[in-house]
Amino acid sequence: MTLEKTLPPLILHPFADAAGPDKLVESSRASLMLQGLLPTGERSAAELDRALLDGRYCEIRMLFYVGKDLVRWIEQCLEHIARDPELATRGIRYQSFAAYLVQNTPAAVQAKLRKWGVADYRSIFTRALGLNAMLADAPKRSLLSDEFVRNYYRYADQMFMCRQGQAQFADISDIGFDFEIFASGEYSRMLEREWEGAPADTSADHSVDRWTDANERD
Repeated sequence: MTLEKTLPPLILHPFADAAGPDKLVESSRASLMLQGLLPTGERSAAELDRALLDGRYCEIRMLFYVGKDLVRWIEQCLEHIARDPELATRGIRYQSFAAYLVQNTPAAVQAKLRKWGVADYRSIFTRALGLNAMLADAPKRSLLSDEFVRNYYRYADQMFMCRQGQAQFADISDIGFDFEIFASGEYSRMLEREWEGAPADTSADHSVDRWTDANERD
């Protein structure tokens, strides 16, 4: 593989929200209860809806920060190919790498995501990029309507498609690009080992914070 076809690594940073996992679980349970798939017990519809919204807002924040890492990676890829005269003239744009990331994820990257417990990575990447197309920072809950929070994934999917349709772009699926994916802590340890002259062991991901793909929706 030539250097030009080896893209920068995609590095994902953890996001700190101690209550996030519990809220996501409660949100999923509330959604099932509201659909009649689980017994509601003594909880009212209003209480269940509030739990649902709390979890959806956590998802929005998590996906926003994932999207920042994805956008940073796309920008690095564009800088990378700009240094190659042949690739620089092929009409490769932001949309090219966004489509490649979502639709043509390398097999090794897919395998690592599954190892982290990420099943529907295409939806996660799509919605993370969609949210970053319209948000410059993670929004406060008070700035978002209940309607948007409840159905944010539909809006995020549409925003992704909207940005993809803003310009003509080259399909790069047949160029043979490849890249690796790391959690930020894992990547830092790998660099430290390289600096110390020791072989890097990227097979041990025990300290990687798993992504929660509770944002999967019909």
